Amino acid sequence: MEEIYGINKEFAHPRAIELVPEEFFWSNYDELAPFGSDEGDMALAEYRDWRKDNPNSSIMECLIWTIESVGEMKFQNYNKQLLMESTLLKQIEDPTFDEQQYIFTLDISVIGTGFGQLVDEGEIEKEAKPTISIAINRLIKWSELHSDGEHSKQFIENLQILNRILREA
Repeated sequence: MEEIYGINKEFAHPRAIELVPEEFFWSNYDELAPFGSDEGDMALAEYRDWRKDNPNSSIMECLIWTIESVGEMKFQNYNKQLLMESTLLKQIEDPTFDEQQYIFTLDISVIGTGFGQLVDEGEIEKEAKPTISIAINRLIKWSELHSDGEHSKQFIENLQILNRILREA
């Protein structure tokens, strides 16, 4: 069987196609899509490599590895406190904090991992949903704080769609 690289609706699980009619989701070039950025594309590829080596493991193992490696933080610190505006503002205002890496790249990696499972397996494990929800909602709040007009607005709308899909998956 040929190995699939990147997001491709033609090879997606039928349930994923049913749950996600929005075209942006399936884009491999739209920077505002879960797999369209380099970070999202890499997260999907890393998830697939991990799944090949861990076919019977919970996706939580992959999410923990992702958070601890990409985010350089302990998994237990990836929690709802990260959603507090005061926490985000403190990080944004700290010149030594790399928000591109520790917010955008990390959260896109978590989203790409979780939604990668949906694309390939037709589900997102229930245990993983709270972690993926933190990633989606932190990016929404981060984007609101960095509002640059239409770009942020569209990104936030896409993230809100991901929240809907996460609930239904």
